[in-house]
Amino acid sequence: MGILRQIAEYLYLKKRDPKEEPTQWMKYMHGINRISIFLFILAMIILAIKLMMR
Repeated sequence: MGILRQIAEYLYLKKRDPKEEPTQWMKYMHGINRISIFLFILAMIILAIKLMMR
C-alpha cells in the first residue's frame, strides 16, 4: 500500500478495502496515527503563520 493512499485512509479521504479484516489493535494503531498526522499538520500551519508574521 502506498504512503499517500494510507494517509488518505487515515484522514477519511479514501475508503478502506472492504476485504481487509479490521482488528482491535489495528484500530488503535490507526487512531494514534491519525492523531499524529493531525498534530503534524497543525504544527506545520502554526510554523507557517509564525514565519509569515516576521
